[in-house]
Amino acid sequence: MAKKLYVGNLSWGTTGDNLRDLFSQAGTVETATVIMDKMSGRSKGFGFVEMASDEEAQKAIEMFNGKEHDGRPLTVNEARPMEPRREGGGGRGGRGGFGGGERRQRDW
Repeated sequence: MAKKLYVGNLSWGTTGDNLRDLFSQAGTVETATVIMDKMSGRSKGFGFVEMASDEEAQKAIEMFNGKEHDGRPLTVNEARPMEPRREGGGGRGGRGGFGGGERRQRDW
């Protein structure tokens, strides 16, 4: 069964093809994706590689975690499931506006 790996601290110029080529040294790469910012189109500096087997995934972690690639030490570990997003966004409790609640009369 395939195992998905998180790959962090990528250089901005790294592409999915670069990741595929690098990780193929550890075994069969099913998929290799660099996560891109929707607005700017630039890399977010991390990606995911799916290896064909657990053994190849473990080998890739051992080979590349902490190793330098394009001048940056990579972070490679088993990917965790994505956590659900909180509603409201921005840490404002989802109320919007400036006060988002009652209006107060000032005594000036």
